[in-house]
Amino acid sequence: MEEFKSVGAIYDSLKGAAREKGGAVEVVDEKALRGAPIDSLVFNAVFSRNKEVLNESRRLIKYLASALGTRPASIHGLYMAMGRGEVGGFTVPAVNIRGLTYDTARAFFRSARKNNAGAFIFEIAKSEIGYTDQRPAEYAACLLAAAIKEGFRGPVFIQGDHFQVNAKKFAQDKNAEIGDLKKLIKEAIEGDFYNIDIDASTVVDLSKSEVAEQQRPNFETTAALTRYIRENEPNGITVSVGGEIGEVGGKNSTEEELRAFMDGYLGALPKGMKGISKISIQTGTSHGGVVLPDGTIAKVKVDFDTIERLSKAARQYGMAGVVQHGASTLPDDAFHIFVARGAAEVHLATGFQNMVYDSPAFPQDLKKEINRHLVDKHSDERKPADTEEQFIYKTRKKGFGPFKERIWTLEEERRKKIGAELEARFDLYFTQLNAKDTAQYVKKYVG
Repeated sequence: MEEFKSVGAIYDSLKGAAREKGGAVEVVDEKALRGAPIDSLVFNAVFSRNKEVLNESRRLIKYLASALGTRPASIHGLYMAMGRGEVGGFTVPAVNIRGLTYDTARAFFRSARKNNAGAFIFEIAKSEIGYTDQRPAEYAACLLAAAIKEGFRGPVFIQGDHFQVNAKKFAQDKNAEIGDLKKLIKEAIEGDFYNIDIDASTVVDLSKSEVAEQQRPNFETTAALTRYIRENEPNGITVSVGGEIGEVGGKNSTEEELRAFMDGYLGALPKGMKGISKISIQTGTSHGGVVLPDGTIAKVKVDFDTIERLSKAARQYGMAGVVQHGASTLPDDAFHIFVARGAAEVHLATGFQNMVYDSPAFPQDLKKEINRHLVDKHSDERKPADTEEQFIYKTRKKGFGPFKERIWTLEEERRKKIGAELEARFDLYFTQLNAKDTAQYVKKYVG
C-alpha cells in the first residue's frame, strides 16, 4: 500500500470520492471511497512516518465516518436501560483485536450488518496497547475505517479494557500510579474511547478481616478515576465506566464483595455524579485459557450460578449486570448460558488471536519467524515447567506488535480467507449471545 509523502497526496487519493467543503468533509461517492481510498487512508493512519500525514489521515477517517452516519459513542444509555429492566435478553460481545486489526474489524462489521446487530464493543486493554503497538487514536481510526469499508451505519462503541492498577507500583507510590492511569484515560478519551473499564481489583487488601475494608482501596481508586473521567468526558457524552471486584484468574467473586464495593464506591462519589454501568467479576476463567503441555486449552468450569446471583445484585444498583472476562476459549455451547444467567457483557480476545495465527491461510514461514522472535526476546518469561508449546502459546500475543506491518500487508487472498473464518465466528457469537437485532435498542437508547 502507498505511503503518502504529504497531506496534499492524501487529498489527491480522495479525488472523486470525498472532498473538503466549507470546513467540513463531504463524501462525493461512497462506493468509490470504500475502494482503494479508504484502504490507503487507514494504512497511513497506522504506518505513516510523516506525523502530519498520520494525524490528517486519522482526522479524515473520523470526519468521513461521521459524514456517513457512523460515530464513536458510549453504551451507557443502553446499559442504564438494561439496569432498569426496559431491555434485555442478550449479552453484549466485547472484542479485543490484537492484530490484523482492520481486516478483523471489517469481518466483525460484516457480521453485525448481516445480523442487524448494534450492541457490541471493540476494546483494547492497557497491556495490549503496549505489546500490540496500538495507541487509542490508531485503534479507533482502524475501527472507523473498517466501518466505512463495510458500509456500517450507527454508533461504534470503543472501550479501554482493563485500565488496571499495578499493585506493586500502587504500594510504592499510590499517587504516581493513579496519575499514570489518568494520563492513559485522557489519551483514550481524546482518541474517541467513550467506554472505559477501570480495574482496581488488583489492590483489594485480603489481609483485612472485613470485606468492606478489603474492597476499600478498590472502590476508592475506582471512584477517584470515575471522577476524573467525568471531568474530562466531552460535552453531551456520558462515558460508560465499568468497575471490577475480582481479578481474573483469582478466587470467584461473592455477592458480599459486590455489595461492599458498590456501597463504598457510591459513598465515595460526589452526590449526583453518574457511576459505573457494569461490574466485572471472577467466575473461574482466566485470560487466554489454561494451556496444557501439548499447547491445547484445558476445559474450564464457569460458575454460572455466581453470574446469575451477582447480575441480579448489580441490577439492584441500577447497573446492566456483570461482565465475564476471559471467555473466548470456552466451548461454543457455553455462550448461550451467559444470556440465560443475565451476564451483561462478555469479553473475547485470545480466541480471535488463535484463529489468525492458526488459520491455514496464515503463512507458516511467518509463523515460524514470529515463534523464533518470541524465543529470542521473551525466554525470560518462560516458567521452568513450561513446554515449548506452552511458552509459545502464552507469549504469541507479543508477536503482533513487532510484526504488525508484516501481518497487515499479507497477500489479499490470505487476508480474505482469514476474514471469512473470523466472520463465521462472529456470526456464532451473535447467535449464541442472542445479540442479533439489537440495532433497534441502540437506536432507542443511544441514538
